[in-house]
Amino acid sequence: MTHNWLKRTPPLLKNKYFLILVFFLLWLLIFDNNNLIDQYRQMRELRQLRHDKSYYQEKIEQDTRKLKELETDSKSLEKFAREQYLMKKKDEDIFIVTEGK
Repeated sequence: MTHNWLKRTPPLLKNKYFLILVFFLLWLLIFDNNNLIDQYRQMRELRQLRHDKSYYQEKIEQDTRKLKELETDSKSLEKFAREQYLMKKKDEDIFIVTEGK
């Protein structure tokens, strides 16, 4: 009677090489320090970091161009000061117009 379940077991599950292979794959998928699940997460994070890097490099280039323009052109510097810091000349009045809903 105890050997009845062995007769019903598929031959593949009796194969020791197959069982070792399954164990090895499970070990790689779940238990190893560098398992495939963590590898996938790290690759996804790396992709996001590369995307962020390109975004910030583009922002640095834009800011560098803007800074160079402000350093070389006094009219653009005056425009920047007026728009960003609401600076004005002594004889001027500033009216801030906002769009209503």
